[in-house]
Amino acid sequence: MSKEFKNGESEDFAELFESFTSGMGERLRVGDRITGPIIAIGKDSVFVDTGTKIDGIVDSAELLDENGKLPYNLGDNLELYVVSLRGDEVRLSKAVSGAGGTRALSEAYENAIPVEGKVKGQVKGGFHVEVMQKRSFCPVSQMEMRFTEKPEVHVGKTYHFLITQFEEGGRNIVLSRRELLRKEHEKEVKKFLETLKVGSDIQGKVTRLTPYGAFVEIFPNLEGMIHISELSWSRVEKPGDVVQVDDPVMVRVMGIDHAEKLDQSRISLSMKLVTGDPWLQAGEKFQIGEKLKGKVIRCTKFGAFVEIAPGIEGLVHISEMSYTKRVIRTEDELTPGDLILVVVKEVDLPRKRISLSIKDAEGDPWNDIEEKYHVGQRTEGTLEKKEKFGFFIALEPGITGLLPVSKIKAAQKASSVEKLKPGDPITILIEEIQPMERRMTLGVADSMEEDDWKKFSKKEDYPSTVLGEKLKKAMENKRK
Repeated sequence: MSKEFKNGESEDFAELFESFTSGMGERLRVGDRITGPIIAIGKDSVFVDTGTKIDGIVDSAELLDENGKLPYNLGDNLELYVVSLRGDEVRLSKAVSGAGGTRALSEAYENAIPVEGKVKGQVKGGFHVEVMQKRSFCPVSQMEMRFTEKPEVHVGKTYHFLITQFEEGGRNIVLSRRELLRKEHEKEVKKFLETLKVGSDIQGKVTRLTPYGAFVEIFPNLEGMIHISELSWSRVEKPGDVVQVDDPVMVRVMGIDHAEKLDQSRISLSMKLVTGDPWLQAGEKFQIGEKLKGKVIRCTKFGAFVEIAPGIEGLVHISEMSYTKRVIRTEDELTPGDLILVVVKEVDLPRKRISLSIKDAEGDPWNDIEEKYHVGQRTEGTLEKKEKFGFFIALEPGITGLLPVSKIKAAQKASSVEKLKPGDPITILIEEIQPMERRMTLGVADSMEEDDWKKFSKKEDYPSTVLGEKLKKAMENKRK
C-alpha cells in the first residue's frame, strides 16, 4: 500500500515506519551499561543520549566531584548503568544506592550493576558492608587490587561494589570491589599505554628486586622490568647494589609487549640509557699520562680490569703491575674491589679500550737512581737469585744489580760468598751504574774498614778511572 502526497511523491508505509524508528537502537534493559554524550544539564539532573529514542536521566549529585562541583560539560561522554525503565523514562546511575529492597539488589546482581555500600567494620576474613540497609560481606582479598596491608583504613568508607553472590533471598550477599577497580584500571592502563612509546623517559618507583633485575611501577599497578644489565653502565653483581625498593628512578622504555590483559603487558626498561653511553665522553675525559683512582673489577691471567668511571673499564696488563718485582699471578697482587692508583697509557675509543699502568702510578725507582746511589758506594743488599754468570743482588724493591762471577772469585772470601743462599744479606760495592739500561754492576766489598771507603765514596771528587786505581791501592795496602 502506498500514499500519494501533494508534491506527487509516494512512500511505502513500511519505509515511513523504518525512518521513524531509525536511530532508536536496541531495546534497553536494566543492567545495561551505556556510554553517551551529555545533551543537557539541569538543576538537579543531567540528560544523556542513550542511543535510543528515549534520553537517559542521572542525578547531578551522583556526578559531583570531591569539591561538590560537576566536572562535566555538554558533549562529554558518560559511562552509566540503566537502573530503571519506567514508561518513557530511563534512569541512569553509576551504581545502585539508597534505600531499596531485595528486588533492586537481585536485579543489580543479575545485571552486574554496581551497588553503593558503606564499610561498617572488620570481621573474620573481610568486612561487614551495609548495602541498601542490608548486611553484606566483602572478603579482604576483594577490597583492593593488591593485598590489603592495613584493612582498618577502609572502615567507615563508602565504595561501589559488585554483588558476586546473592542467596537466601538476600540474607547471604557477597561483594567485590576488586573487580570494579580492575575494570576501571584497565581503562586507565589502556589510555596510558596508548601514549607510551619506545624511547620515552618516565619516572617510576622500584617495587621489588630479583636476582635478574628490578621491577618498577611506572603507572598505578603497572610494572616494567629493568634487567640487571640495564641498571648501570658499570658491572652489577646484585640489583640491590644499585637500587632499593621504593627508590624513585628515571627509566627509558626499551620495549612493549602488549598482553590480552593490559596490566600484564611486559614492558622492558633501562636506567643506564637515560644517562647516555659514558664512552662518548671518554676521549675528552681521560688523557694519556693522567693519574686516576680506580676499582678492580675482575682479575684474569693476563691482567686486571679496573673501573675508572661508571661504565668505563681499562686493562692493567700483568707487565704493568710492578717495577719492583716480576708478577706471575694477577691474584697475588690484586683482588676485585681493591681501590688503586693507575696511569692512563693508551685510549682506543673505536674499540672502547683503555690501557692502564699501576707501576707508572707508583713511580719507577730507577728515575732517581743517581741521586740515591753512586760509583764506589758501599751498601747492603740481599741475594735475590744465583746464575752461572753471577748473582743478582737486590738493593731495594725494584733496584737489582749484578755481581759477576769474576768479581766473586776475586773476593778475599770467595768461598763464603759462593755459599750464600737467596735471601741472605751481603755487603757490596757499586762499581758501575747505567740508568738508561736499568743496569748496575756490583763488586764484593770484602772487609775494608768503613773509613777507608769514605775516602772514595764521592763520585764528583773522583772520576771512575781514578777511583778504580785508588780502590786497587787500598786493597793492596790491606793485604800487606
